[in-house]
Amino acid sequence: MLIQLVFVLIAIIAGARLGGIGLGVLGGTGLAILTFGFGLEPTSPPVDVMLMIVAVIAAAGCMQAAGGLDLMVKTAEKLLRKNPQKITLLSPLVTYFFTFIAGTGHVAYSVLPVISEVATETNIRPERPLGIAVIASQQAITASPVSAATVALLSMLGNSGFNVTLIEILLVTVPCTLAGVLAGAFYSLHAGKELADDPGYKRRIASGEFNTVHHRTGDVQNRRSAILSILLFVAATAGIILFGSAPSLRPAFTSGGKAVPLDMAPIIEILMLSAAALILLLTGADGIKATQGTVFTAGMQAVVAIFGIAWMGDTFIAGNMAELKGSVERFVTEMPWLFALALFLMSILLFSQAATIRALLPLGIALGIPPHTLIALFPAVNGYFFIPNYPTIVAAINFDRTGTTHIGKYILNHSFMIPGLIATITSVGLGLLAVQLFW
Repeated sequence: MLIQLVFVLIAIIAGARLGGIGLGVLGGTGLAILTFGFGLEPTSPPVDVMLMIVAVIAAAGCMQAAGGLDLMVKTAEKLLRKNPQKITLLSPLVTYFFTFIAGTGHVAYSVLPVISEVATETNIRPERPLGIAVIASQQAITASPVSAATVALLSMLGNSGFNVTLIEILLVTVPCTLAGVLAGAFYSLHAGKELADDPGYKRRIASGEFNTVHHRTGDVQNRRSAILSILLFVAATAGIILFGSAPSLRPAFTSGGKAVPLDMAPIIEILMLSAAALILLLTGADGIKATQGTVFTAGMQAVVAIFGIAWMGDTFIAGNMAELKGSVERFVTEMPWLFALALFLMSILLFSQAATIRALLPLGIALGIPPHTLIALFPAVNGYFFIPNYPTIVAAINFDRTGTTHIGKYILNHSFMIPGLIATITSVGLGLLAVQLFW
């Protein structure tokens, strides 16, 4: 088992270094080694999860092509410029909301330069709002009803026989991650030196590296189409929450002599594909352009990652379930937070909340961890800020013209570490408390 684990970790690390779809295809290589080299039987690939993600990506990509995301960014810019002194508290709320609506943290790219510029113009250290804004875009993944990670969690708990609804997940994750983000934001209010006193910033001014060119987002070309695309996407999201929270509202079909409500997987796929179609039909958006946006590109990379890495992880865990369960069951049963640590560490390697859930949740279920406790531990999958090479982190560093948002001398002492740890620990801690009180 340990030799197999070495090959699994090599595939993960090598895939992460390749970037893009590298993580997914190296997962396929690892799966080949487990199957042909060690004789493990491959589990079923996560088809339902991948198809749900594809449907959500299609709708979000169409919304972006119709100008919906641009309109959201323009609105956010007006809000931030109207309240520049509160930017450290408002910025994470903006990126959290964007991710909550779209289901992907990559929508933060478009608002990060606005955050940096407003902070610089107000003489606020840009590291403060940028650091927690990136963390908020990650935390919101585990609160969004249409994110790949939430979809995977709901699907896998349902397939394991647990009667858990989407609203139960959101009732835990939304308030807990929001509280974690706000805790990180309050810390960030006083992080680092004031901008005027920062030696790196003063050096850039003295050397002429710092220019006075200001970033402004462009105007939305067709405001009506943009608004309509947002409304259609939000309507589909609301439908998912409604059907996910009230199984009695779902279509029922006879199976084994009794009426069985339709699973959430096809409902999510139907609603999101329909939203994508309506956006294209009613706004005149270009379907080709929808596949070329940042949302679609990042989302399809996530699908490939889940296909390869999660399938490899599933196969490894299923093939070694007896050994894994026997070695950690007692510790995890007595101290469930240890499973949160496992989720956190795995997310650092996988760079994907959805892939982490898909790989490790079967082990948590097999260990007998109650479903609501697993929901409370869910935000622990937001650990990929730990190593500062995720695209949104790199983008935030590059957008900060003052140089205050940085990677430290020792790599791990970067601008996102403490806000990220505060947000994640607070979210998980409050989740465990909520489960103890209400379930």
